[in-house]
Amino acid sequence: MTILSSRAWFARCVVAASALLLTSCTSGSGDGEAAKTSSSPAASASQAAAKAREKKLTDQAQAALAAVHGGTMVEAGAERMTDGIHTEPTLNQGKTYKLNLVCVGSGSAQLTLIPASAGPTTDVPCDQSVVQQRITAHKLPVRIDVDGTKGSTGVIAWQIDTV
Repeated sequence: MTILSSRAWFARCVVAASALLLTSCTSGSGDGEAAKTSSSPAASASQAAAKAREKKLTDQAQAALAAVHGGTMVEAGAERMTDGIHTEPTLNQGKTYKLNLVCVGSGSAQLTLIPASAGPTTDVPCDQSVVQQRITAHKLPVRIDVDGTKGSTGVIAWQIDTV
């Protein structure tokens, strides 16, 4: 076998192997039938509506935060109420910061700072009002937890600014 014919043979093997791999990756149950999607058109429409509602709530929450922004932003985010906020921001010991929270939806959430000396536990109503909390970083790290109360839904946006 010459070098040219062995290269051609190798190229044909690569093409055949690629075709075999592509076929096996796209087949449903191994019988050559394409994989079926598990979502119906109604489920897809429902998911799209939920995503659109979540985006609208997030935009409202972030707009409320933007209205009260002051100082230099340290960290910010927006989370679904079901996920909550669980973060350990990079803060400087002995410094004071302002945490702004806004919940848009229904129900309420509860803010807890660890260690407790960083600030008091605070209720956050889901009525688009901005709740401001001073955080003093006496002991590091500071952990911020915001969890929705039972049955609460919506989005929580937050921002930490220097004071």
